[in-house]
Parts: sequence; C-alpha cells; structure tokens
Amino acid sequence: MEARVNGPANPDMITAIQYLYKAIHAGGADRRLLSLIHLRTSQINGCSPCVFASTESARKAGETDERLHNVVAWRDTPFYTEAERAALALTEAATRLQDGAPGVTDEIWDTAAGHFSEEQLGAITLEIALTNFFNRINRTIREQAGKTW
Repeated sequence: MEARVNGPANPDMITAIQYLYKAIHAGGADRRLLSLIHLRTSQINGCSPCVFASTESARKAGETDERLHNVVAWRDTPFYTEAERAALALTEAATRLQDGAPGVTDEIWDTAAGHFSEEQLGAITLEIALTNFFNRINRTIREQAGKTW
C-alpha cells in the first residue's frame, strides 16, 4: 500500500494541532495514560501509523512493553489500575460509535469521573477525539507506519 500524500503538512494545520496538544497536556492527565488512550483508539480504528507512534511515545514516557502489548485486552489482564480501566472504557465507548454501540453511557462517564478531575476528563476526551481525527486522516491518505512525527 502506498501513501496518497507525500508532501509536508500545511503549516497552519500543524500550528492548530500543536495548540490542541498543548491543551491536552495542560489538563493534568498522566502522559503514559494519554499514550495508552492513543494506542487503544488507534487499534480500534486500525491506524498503523498511530499505533506505531503511540507505542514509541509511550516507551519514551516510561511505559512497559508488557502493558503496551496487552492494552488490546485490558479487561482481561492485571496490568492496569482502576483509573486506567475507566479511561480505556471511556476511550472504547467514544471511539466505537460507528459500530452501533450506545456510546458513552452515564455509567462509563460516572466511573471515569470518579477517578479524574474535570480538567483531566477534558484532556482525556480531547485526546480520544484528536486520535480519532488523526486515525481518519491517516486511513484516508494511507499514511505509512514508521513515523513518530
């Protein structure tokens, strides 16, 4: 499969994305958790460049291979905290909208809200949305895995 776009990204788009990342990181959510969210969203959407980039980013933030390899099966493994599980449940519910799933139920939201502040939930929600945004762009233009931007 070849990429459909090979040129550099629009500088205004890069600036806008940088501001979104600044807002996400100002929300106080743990950087490793944000990487797990990015990874799980990208796995669901089948976005290989984002799976690659998120695992590289997570490793740099101190994440273990054991946790990275098992995030796809987070419900059935002992490697995640209750807060991480709540964030991953929120991630899946917000991402699987196209599957006809009910989306983010009150139970899923309330569980996450029991672990995170409003600012952290805002950062987590924006990370989920931005990752879905990137996944759709990358799948459309056939971006190739191997870049860490």
